[in-house]
Amino acid sequence: MTADGSALTSLGAHRRLRDQVADALRAALIAGELKPGAVYSAPGLAARFGVSATPVREAMLDLVREGLVETMPNKGFRVTEVSERQLDEYTQIRELIEIPIIVGLARTADRARLEALRPQAELIVDAAVAGDLIGYLEADRRLHLALLAMAGNEHLVAVVEDLRKRSRLFGLQELADAGKLESSAREHLELLDALIAGDEEAVRACMAHHLSHVRTLWAK
Repeated sequence: MTADGSALTSLGAHRRLRDQVADALRAALIAGELKPGAVYSAPGLAARFGVSATPVREAMLDLVREGLVETMPNKGFRVTEVSERQLDEYTQIRELIEIPIIVGLARTADRARLEALRPQAELIVDAAVAGDLIGYLEADRRLHLALLAMAGNEHLVAVVEDLRKRSRLFGLQELADAGKLESSAREHLELLDALIAGDEEAVRACMAHHLSHVRTLWAK
């Protein structure tokens, strides 16, 4: 978010314009600037960015592939709506997959590899402190997928990554505004500590709490 409060104008200068726009669009979805069910045109969004419509269209196609928006012929792009039932189903699938896999890592994972993930967990906290929602989500994504990858099942990682893309943390901005995002971020460090300690029950409790917490953030 920028000083004027608009996620849509939060563009870094170090990456391709298409990627910058895509990240700003994701931030706008999280912040609620782009509403579920609403239709937005590429030229209209381009005017808000101060760029041409081409990188906006390209960025929107990235979001189409992620299931965040869908094309509306001759109109633009509609932000997809996610029902409460869908969110419950996403949570159930993630619980079925992630909890037993992560708990198993407490027995099987190399402790040095787990410890090597600590900087990534700390990046989540750093992003939370800075109020960087895109940075928070990216650091969170990398940590979770890195842990799952330790199980050696690439298809499992792909399934969870797809579920994450199709869901939205609608409450993330509210957590940041309330100063509570940092405590949520520190759940990842607690999980990592439990894994390194080989405490299966603590890992199970951490994962169950974390996914339950995530489900409340998904709520509209």
